[in-house]
Amino acid sequence: MTRTATCSCGALRIACAGEPVRISVCHCLACQRRTGSAFGSAVFFQTADTVVSGESRTWTRVGESGGQAVHHFCPTCGSTVFWRPDFRPDRVGVALGAFADPTMPPPDKQVYAETAHPWVTIEGVTSE
Repeated sequence: MTRTATCSCGALRIACAGEPVRISVCHCLACQRRTGSAFGSAVFFQTADTVVSGESRTWTRVGESGGQAVHHFCPTCGSTVFWRPDFRPDRVGVALGAFADPTMPPPDKQVYAETAHPWVTIEGVTSE
């Protein structure tokens, strides 16, 4: 199976083959700012199983631990489509919403639950 995620205008795409390695939700304040939402959600695939097409611009975010993630976004519409965390060079994180697929499996992990909005509840998901 191949799933394709795109930016809002469709110019930046990433095709992801096979099943996700992990699907997670992040409640950190940086993800809240990046997404403009209460949390970020990511579908992780093996880097070797992905193919990017279209032009992207990048922004590197340094996390609390000092690790970096290079975020790729569309220069036309500004949508972040995917990112590459330096601590897992074998994986690429793809914004779950960029798939626009309500049949995507649910998340299996959540991180930074301590900064989650108190009204956010994600059933059946463990915290790291």
